[in-house]
Amino acid sequence: MPLQDGYSDEELIDAVDGSHRRASRIQRELLGFIAEVDRRDLWRGSGARDMAHWLSMRQGISQWKARRWIAAGHALEHLTDLAHALSSGELGIDKVVELTRFATFESEAGLISWARFVSCAAVKRRADLEVRRTIEDVRDAEHARFLNWWSLDDGNRFGLEAELPAAQGAVVARALQRMSDSIPVMPGEGDATFAAARRADALVALCSNRIAVDADPDRATVVVHARLGDLVGTDGAAEVEGGGPIHPETARRLLCDARVQTVLEDASGEPVRLGRLSREPTPAMMRQLRYRDVECRFPGCGARRFTQAHHIVWWKEGGTTDLDNLVLVCFFHHKLVHELGWSLHRQGDGAVEWRTPDGRSYVPLVTLAKRLGPGSALVSVRSPAPP
Repeated sequence: MPLQDGYSDEELIDAVDGSHRRASRIQRELLGFIAEVDRRDLWRGSGARDMAHWLSMRQGISQWKARRWIAAGHALEHLTDLAHALSSGELGIDKVVELTRFATFESEAGLISWARFVSCAAVKRRADLEVRRTIEDVRDAEHARFLNWWSLDDGNRFGLEAELPAAQGAVVARALQRMSDSIPVMPGEGDATFAAARRADALVALCSNRIAVDADPDRATVVVHARLGDLVGTDGAAEVEGGGPIHPETARRLLCDARVQTVLEDASGEPVRLGRLSREPTPAMMRQLRYRDVECRFPGCGARRFTQAHHIVWWKEGGTTDLDNLVLVCFFHHKLVHELGWSLHRQGDGAVEWRTPDGRSYVPLVTLAKRLGPGSALVSVRSPAPP
C-alpha cells in the first residue's frame, strides 16, 4: 500500500507543504554548490563545452535552465533576502531564478513581496523587461543557439530541444502558430488542450514540404528498412534510417507519398531488393491528381497545401500507381487512414467514401447540407448495410 494512503486529506496537504519546504532548502544548497563548481572551473576536462553543458549533462536539464541556475547561484551570494525566500519555501525556485536576473540589494525585499502574489509568467515578463541587453548579450545569444534531436528509448517517440535568439525564436513561433491555425483538426482534438499537439503537426508539415521540393532528391530521401512480411502484417516493425523503429502502418503511410526509399530485407536482415522511390506518382501524375481533386478529399477539410497522394488499395494488395487508385489527402488526414484505423473506398461514380475505424460511413453535417440543400434532415454517420 502506498505510504500516502495512510494520510487524511488535511495531513496529505500538510505533507505536500512540508516536502516543498525541504525541497526548497535543498534547491538553495544546490544553487550554491553549482556556483562554487563554476568558480573552481571543475567542469573543465569533463568533455563539456562549458559549465552550462556540464550541468545539463549532470542534472538532466536543458542548457537554458542550466545557464539560469548558474547565474542565480552566483547572484544569491549577494541577494540574501532572496536566498532566504528560496530556502524557506516562501518563493519557488522558478520565481527566484527570474528575480535574480534584475534584483538588487535595495530592491529585493519589495520584489519578494510582489512576487508572492503573481504568476511565474508575470515574474519572467518583468525580468525580461528589466534586464538591459548589450550587444555582447546579443552576440552571446547568437553563439549559444542550438537544436538537438534524439530518439527516445521506446523507439516510438522523437525528442527535440532548441534554443534560439529571441528574434529568431519569434519567427519560428509565428510560423508554427500560423501553420497550426490553418491545418485541419483531427477528430477528437478540437479543444485548446491539443494546441501543443497541433504545433507539433505544424512542424512536421513544414519539414515535409521542404523535403518534397528539395533540389537534391538523393540527400533529401528518407530510407526505410523493412521485412516484407512485417509490412504485410501488423506485428513486426520497420526502421527509419537514423530515426529508429516504426510501426508497419506508419511505414505504409510513408511509402505512399513521402520521398522514401524502401530497402526490403529477408528474415535474416539481408537486403534482397531495393524498392523504387516510394512507388510515388510521377510529377506529371501529381499535377493531374491535384487538378482533379483540388484539395484534401476528407469531407469538409479543404486543405490545399501539404497534400499527399494516397494509394486507396495498397500496392502489396494489387493496387497500382495510377489516378484511379490515388486520392489527394492532407498530412493530417493521411494519418487517419494509417495509424488511426480509418479507410477509403472508391465508389462506382468516382466519389471517395471515408469509413471510421468501426466501419461506418463518415459524412459530416456540413457536407450533407451542401448535398441535400436547405431544410433536409441531416445524419453525420451511417452504419454499414446489413449483410
